[in-house]
Amino acid sequence: MSSSITTPVPQWLTNLRLPEWLLPTDWPLLNGLPQLAHVEVSAGAVAKLTPILPSDVIESINIDGALCLPSLVEAHAHLDKTFTRHRIGDVTPGLLGAIEAMQQDKSKWSHDDLWQRVEQALQQAYANGVAYLRTHVDWDNEQAPAAWHVLQALAKSWQHKIHLEQVALVPLTLLADSNNTDTILQQVSATGNGIMGCFIHSVNFDADAFEYLIKQAAKLHIDLDLHIDEELADQPQGLICLLDCLETVSFRGRIVCGHVCALSSCETSLATSLLDRIQQQPITLISLPTTNLLLQDAEVDRTPKLLGLTLLKEAKSRDIPTMIATDNVQDAFCSFGEYDPIEALRLATYGAQLSHVFDRWSQSICNANYLSSELNAFNLIGKSADFVVFDNKDVWSWPSGEERLLIRGGYVIKPNKQAVVPLFNDHKDIS
Repeated sequence: MSSSITTPVPQWLTNLRLPEWLLPTDWPLLNGLPQLAHVEVSAGAVAKLTPILPSDVIESINIDGALCLPSLVEAHAHLDKTFTRHRIGDVTPGLLGAIEAMQQDKSKWSHDDLWQRVEQALQQAYANGVAYLRTHVDWDNEQAPAAWHVLQALAKSWQHKIHLEQVALVPLTLLADSNNTDTILQQVSATGNGIMGCFIHSVNFDADAFEYLIKQAAKLHIDLDLHIDEELADQPQGLICLLDCLETVSFRGRIVCGHVCALSSCETSLATSLLDRIQQQPITLISLPTTNLLLQDAEVDRTPKLLGLTLLKEAKSRDIPTMIATDNVQDAFCSFGEYDPIEALRLATYGAQLSHVFDRWSQSICNANYLSSELNAFNLIGKSADFVVFDNKDVWSWPSGEERLLIRGGYVIKPNKQAVVPLFNDHKDIS
């Protein structure tokens, strides 16, 4: 799946329908919705954003009111596992069954196997509009796995297309030995795009090991990205331990908490109090609807009664940074899908009954600042002129349909996919 540069973008992009969250607070409205925007592009970057097109504009590309987003963020993926489902066979339903099946496949993870699968995933993500991707990497002993080095090399070769970050996904049992924690933290810190992570679940919970990890990461100024409480438990014990520790430690970086399914299964009063505490900490929540809908409350002969999605609406109402991501693609955890944050958001829209998806919730698949230790407001000015343009002008029906073209660094890109060959036939100004 390759892409080709076909048309240089002139000085202005006109009549873009951008989401409300991306626009200045004083942006004018028309019939209660934001007016169309005009974007000046200079040297491949956004130089100016205005609701009124200057009269002296000579050359422009007319987007004709189509819905546009900045380039997409795939905030939580597993590139080392991807595209392995065809060789695994039957998998026991549920998270732990998927983990067992995936462990058995690791004997096939040679350098060439990893490189081919990960590069296929990056090509797919790029064609779908992703410019920022964070992947977790299974890390099973004190030394970095082969996949860590493969991803480091691919991050360099793909740096002009996708910003690739890698998270050490370490089982908490391995960190019961503080020497292992220190050794792994040193290796992660030495990787320019590396972040420390951990799998925290009732089957391996160790409060002492977890607290030591948090304190050492705080001391070394290393961000954390955690798989935490990925289960339908009465007590989100990982999250409770994290918050207790953070209330005694000064953590200046960012802690990303993925899954947090137990927030949806515990008592409402407990969930509310935990969200209020999260609001006071440098925590970002990530919901992974694909795998959580497939693996939580999973039985062979019974329809699931619980969705396993974390409390998205309640978190957003408290201004807690909240993201939605794809997670697993065609592996033991999820047999289906592709690297497309739009599809993840669509599933979350169904599962969590989200509203105003384009104007409000699209931020959850675009705002890379939510992964940063410096949580600044997202601002287009000065950033690369990267946009995803949809063949759709109706905010109420979005996301429906996947046809899109990409604008990258001042160039229009047509992804080489059969589905988008006839893209935008009625938009004569975009070709």
